[in-house]
Amino acid sequence: MALSDDDIGQVRVATDIVALISEHVALKKSGRRWSGLCPFHAEKTPSFSVNAEEGRYYCFGCRASGDAITFVREVQHLDFVDAVRLLADRAGVELHEDAGAGAARHERQDLLAAMAAAVDWYHDRLLRSPDARPAREYLTSRGIGGDLARQFRLGWAPDEWDALARALNVEQRVLVGTGLGFVNQRGRRQDAMRARIIFPILDPAGHPVALGGRILPGRDTGARVEAKYKNSPETPIYSKRRTLYALNWAKEDVIKSGEIVVCEGYTDVIALFAAGVTRAVATCGTALGEEHFRTMRNFAQRIVLAYDADQAGQSAAASVYQWERQHEVDVAVARLPRGSDPAELAQRDPDALRRAVAEAIPFLAFRLERVLEAANLATVEGRARAAESALVVLREHPSELVRDQYLMEVADRLRLGAPALRQRLIEGPHETPTPGPDPAPSPVRSLPSLPRPGQEALRLWVHVTRARERFVSAYFVDPVQRRVFDALCEGGPIGEVIERLTVGGDADAAGVLALLVVDEVGEESDEAVAAVVSQLIRHATRTALRELEAQLRRGEITPDVANATIRDVKERLEWLGTVEGCRAEEDLRDWLVAREAPTS
Repeated sequence: MALSDDDIGQVRVATDIVALISEHVALKKSGRRWSGLCPFHAEKTPSFSVNAEEGRYYCFGCRASGDAITFVREVQHLDFVDAVRLLADRAGVELHEDAGAGAARHERQDLLAAMAAAVDWYHDRLLRSPDARPAREYLTSRGIGGDLARQFRLGWAPDEWDALARALNVEQRVLVGTGLGFVNQRGRRQDAMRARIIFPILDPAGHPVALGGRILPGRDTGARVEAKYKNSPETPIYSKRRTLYALNWAKEDVIKSGEIVVCEGYTDVIALFAAGVTRAVATCGTALGEEHFRTMRNFAQRIVLAYDADQAGQSAAASVYQWERQHEVDVAVARLPRGSDPAELAQRDPDALRRAVAEAIPFLAFRLERVLEAANLATVEGRARAAESALVVLREHPSELVRDQYLMEVADRLRLGAPALRQRLIEGPHETPTPGPDPAPSPVRSLPSLPRPGQEALRLWVHVTRARERFVSAYFVDPVQRRVFDALCEGGPIGEVIERLTVGGDADAAGVLALLVVDEVGEESDEAVAAVVSQLIRHATRTALRELEAQLRRGEITPDVANATIRDVKERLEWLGTVEGCRAEEDLRDWLVAREAPTS
């Protein structure tokens, strides 16, 4: 059944558009308007404006505009009716729908209500129940007292099979749909969390959507081996790859400081809050990924990784540089003492933890620092090995200017000549370097060793969508570049393409693509695209002509056929880049493709 205009109008009036958008974007008051970074395109200077009185938003950069319903549709990829239903739930507006039309909406309401009730029940058990005493003592030993436990609504899941299921007494579909429980082989309802400290996970609006559970150290589980942490599964109300633990509590400080601190675990976040760093979040049992970065860049431009020192160095360098470039953020690393995590350091030396965050250094600087710290700089051989390892790390970064500045610092530290290191950096590795700590994999072939026309064409394909239709596989004469192109044409996100190549054993192509993704594309005008296409076609055509001439010398084709073809192809080459270049491009494309077609 269609929604009535009255219902839709009531939802628009009842929705606070500033509060809604603030769950996804950091907004600041500017006169009568609110402004922030646009969530629909990458930018460093705020061009996104919200008019609270009119309930409208507009981006002066990408021209995105609309009302609260439009915003929800764009951000959460919902259709119009589902967006209205979601906003109606937020505002407490009752829609006049029949039972069938409102089923999905009521399902979500039931799941959210059950999760909220579970969080309250677990929290009350932690504060009041005698069986939660070991949990309270453990939390106190980790520096988490009553005030912090209340602030983060921590809970205790008793060591019983179905205590929560009996207490909530919800329908089986709700118990299973939230991930709070399941039905065992005997057909009985059973709790998902048992004998664990509960960390509620809330969405940016403050609604509980999932749980994290930590087993108590030293607990006797008999013959069972239980994971230290257990997390809710993906559900209709919870997506791990989009959710950041404690963002709902951290938002205010994140917006104020322009910085967000990312930890590995729930207790690390709480420890940072206790130390006064109230802009900390954590991923929820999953690695830091693309969706997390997309969420964070809407709130802050500086992202500080406050991981265990070794873990920070093991982050996927290619991904970090790609996210820095794509989302226009700066990634830094807090230099924690080796073997320390934020939770441990907060207890032992909270001042040191605050300093580590305040003095966080760029990601590349951190990786180089770890390499050089582990090196033996007392000997010529030790310094040479350290230089090779440092060059591996430097090659990962896409910016030539950044690489060169760090290269000079490495040269000074190792007492080596910068020109020699710079040449070594350009040429690529000639032998396997001795790795320092946290080495990152480098491609088997570095980009400078590949034909430049193919390199420029692949870079355009990755970064300039409208240029893709100009290329075909036959244009790429280098086998590695052709495998990269063919893999891209198979479709899917770049990360998945790299994964396919890696799993398929093509480390060369995977490495090339990983670097291309984070490389700088340069000029993107139609003229620049045309120039790259012409350069690529010339390279492929001249390579094909050399093969044709070799066939002629070997007597594999007759002179009259070969000479006519060579003369015709060279004539087409001369037309490239002129007014008649489009026709010449088509002809050469057809010829190159036909040469590779199997003969009957």
